[in-house]
Amino acid sequence: MNDLDDFRAALRRSPSEPFAEPDLARIMADGTRIRRRRRVLTTTAGITAAAVVVLVVVFAVQLRQPAPAPVAQPPAPPTSAAPASTTGPPEKPPLGDVVGTGIRTSAGEIVLFARAVDEPSLLPEIHFGLVAGFRSGTSLQAALATNEVRGSDRSFGFHATDGGELISDQLIPVFGYFAGPVARITTTVHGKTVDASLTKWTEDPSVVFFWFDPVEVPDSGSLTPLVAYDENGKRLTK
Repeated sequence: MNDLDDFRAALRRSPSEPFAEPDLARIMADGTRIRRRRRVLTTTAGITAAAVVVLVVVFAVQLRQPAPAPVAQPPAPPTSAAPASTTGPPEKPPLGDVVGTGIRTSAGEIVLFARAVDEPSLLPEIHFGLVAGFRSGTSLQAALATNEVRGSDRSFGFHATDGGELISDQLIPVFGYFAGPVARITTTVHGKTVDASLTKWTEDPSVVFFWFDPVEVPDSGSLTPLVAYDENGKRLTK
């Protein structure tokens, strides 16, 4: 008898101790609980991701798209009342003053302004975001919008820092806002300390908009963590 015959004979022999029958009901119940837990975790992560996409990506995309063209309407019958407007709803106006950065491009001066965020069910403590755009004459064009996605939009510290990228062939500077008594904001680029330009938000002076000269800070990857100081030179952030 060779090795293969020995192996076949061993398979035919009954085990010395009988195996207990599997508890199918328990196995199925455990499997259901595991699958259910995985679905809950996946759903929770999906809701969190959806909040970020809706409030950051979609908001920014909507800002970059031109307003819809007026829809032609049939002529109204003669009446003494003024005809209703046929244009779509206007974009939300800036909250407070539009801040000029002094940075000129072919699309106009780069400006910063706040715009309302109204998502009470997802972000109950986020009421505004910051927009970078172009101003040419009386025309105001939004280019990049950013806002907090957790906590409060006015909690102490840095918020909504973004920029340092090309949009419509124009370099948007690194910008953001700080909530608190900040008088100076710096970063370090290639070992050199660079100061940001600051201006208080007219809607709430405790909020300060800031931006960096793109010549000194060409992109967000080249800077070190931002540092804030008060009017006495005391460091406010670690």
